[in-house]
Amino acid sequence: MSWDFELVEGPFNFTEGPAWDGEAILFTDIPNNRIMRYDPRGGECTEFRTGTNEANGLMFDQAGQLYACEGGGRRIVRYDSDGGTAVIVNSFEGKRLNSPNDLAFDAQGRLWFTDPRYGERTDDLELEHQSVFRLDPQADGTWEISRVTYDTTKPNGLLISPDGGWLYVAQSEYGEDKKRELRGYPINDDGTVGEYEVLHNFHPHRGIDGMCLDTEGNIVATAGWQESGPGPMIYVFAPNGRVLETHPIPTDRPTNCTFGDADRQTLYVTAGGCLYRARTERTGYLIYPQK
Repeated sequence: MSWDFELVEGPFNFTEGPAWDGEAILFTDIPNNRIMRYDPRGGECTEFRTGTNEANGLMFDQAGQLYACEGGGRRIVRYDSDGGTAVIVNSFEGKRLNSPNDLAFDAQGRLWFTDPRYGERTDDLELEHQSVFRLDPQADGTWEISRVTYDTTKPNGLLISPDGGWLYVAQSEYGEDKKRELRGYPINDDGTVGEYEVLHNFHPHRGIDGMCLDTEGNIVATAGWQESGPGPMIYVFAPNGRVLETHPIPTDRPTNCTFGDADRQTLYVTAGGCLYRARTERTGYLIYPQK
């Protein structure tokens, strides 16, 4: 079954981080420091939040609270329903984070996030690595941060498998001889990870930016560009990395995706400063809202 992508909103500037809130899709308009909300019931798109410090990835926890990677603010935050912002973490071992990019919750309520730095500016970096981190919630409401990966150089999108056994990471560094891989790390009982498996190698073309899961544990990912290779594409990977499907998307450099609508069978994709959607035969796996 082919997926027909429909342009539903845009162009804005640079869109990312789609997240389904149970009724509508939230997505970030990064350079304009805001979150937009598209309601498919009436087709209305409104400004949901401003002053977001170039927020990129968005994710709801199991209680329906919205968290964001504020890349410009170099921090992970929670956006409260009263309009307030709670800073979850902004440093590691006394040094500022690089530029948090994407995040995921597991069934235990732990928050995992990638902390790369894309772009040319690196003179203000304090950490000497670009890693995946894990945040463990504490009884007093604080979070304990732990470094998870020691072999990533540009981690981008990430997921936790529905059974909690695997961390999927898009290693997406561009340049000659740089690695562009979908990696699977086995998660140990203590939250550390084992040696990764390369599930798919995209080199020398553009690798994965963002991704989501379906209820069968398959990985649905945005990747590719018009510069080389098969072009901008939505890939569906089995948990072992086997390519199950590919679906071309009409706009270059798709950035991220998530499932939405009442049956969670519509895939929403951010690409080229726009928001697209396509009806699929797959059902999305979401921590929130649960069915």
